Amino acid sequence: MSRKTKIWLIAAVCLILFGCIMLGGVMTMLNWDFTKLSTHTYETNEYDITDQYSGIFISTNTAEIALIPSADGKTTVTCYEQQRVTHTVTVKDGALYIDVVDERKWHDYIGIHFGSPKITVSLPAGQYDTLTLRTDTGAIDIPHGFQFEKMTVTQQTGSFTCRASTVGTMNIQTSTGVIRIENITADTLKLSISTGKTYLENIACRTLESSGNTGGIIMKNVIAAEQLTVSRSTGDVRLEGCDAGNLSITTATGEVSGSLLTEKTFITYSTTGRIDVPKTTAGGECRITTSTGNIKITIP
Repeated sequence: MSRKTKIWLIAAVCLILFGCIMLGGVMTMLNWDFTKLSTHTYETNEYDITDQYSGIFISTNTAEIALIPSADGKTTVTCYEQQRVTHTVTVKDGALYIDVVDERKWHDYIGIHFGSPKITVSLPAGQYDTLTLRTDTGAIDIPHGFQFEKMTVTQQTGSFTCRASTVGTMNIQTSTGVIRIENITADTLKLSISTGKTYLENIACRTLESSGNTGGIIMKNVIAAEQLTVSRSTGDVRLEGCDAGNLSITTATGEVSGSLLTEKTFITYSTTGRIDVPKTTAGGECRITTSTGNIKITIP
């Protein structure tokens, strides 16, 4: 190694050490709170809703959405949001509207970002008409205590958790994330996810349709009175104590396994996998098709 190269290496190491010392000094002054390095400013805006409404519409881009039962029977919307990416909160035509207003220029996207915007709607528990949610990136949480006539959710990236029932159709579309639905009733349940897992537990509905590309689905105590349809490209399908009038399950790469509650007429096919199902001929139709996966179903 030449003398010149050694000098450059020593200089580089010294600069790295100096930078580490400076960073340590700055972070010590900030009590090692990395959020204080953020170049984006966040603020909390709260709105008290006094007008009557029965529907809820929320449209945002990167904010998490959470509904919570209010303790005082009033409605309050709390937006923890980035400056220049705020939300308007209005009541019109008997519905509560929360819409994002993104006023950022191209240079506003440059910087260090640590915050996580969130919209929290505190409202009385009970029954409402339509719930429509749209977010690009962010988690959605809908707890028990609410019931909706219809629910429609469109989400690009993030988790969706729901424990609230619908009288009519619950339609959930997620590109990348996790869908988790528990302890609900619905007439029609439509779930679509591109990449991610789906967890369903303690659900009673008339029809259920779940589609996905990459990611499995686990169903526990899911009862569809008429039709249960599941399709996956890559991912396992697991049923534990489930049932339906008729079942149709299709997966390209993945296994189908679990237990049903009542007898079915099984129609099964697998290109390279093993098939082990009860030899019953009573009950509704259970059609299962896989390409490279085993099929194993039991009935108590």
